[in-house]
Amino acid sequence: MANHLTPDEMANAIGMRTDRLVRYCLEQSIPIYHGRVDKTLVITSLLATGHRFPDDTDAEELLAA
Repeated sequence: MANHLTPDEMANAIGMRTDRLVRYCLEQSIPIYHGRVDKTLVITSLLATGHRFPDDTDAEELLAA
């Protein structure tokens, strides 16, 4: 998996609606550059703020992919 994903791809990977992901990125100052977001920044930020991923989603696997 690439490190920079579109908001749609990232939202699908982490089980979040795209509009909520974009709003979260703006609130946390995570840049969306040329329509792509850094997977590592999003996942580590979500983990740091206590976001719970769906049961079938493993954050460590997403970071390693």
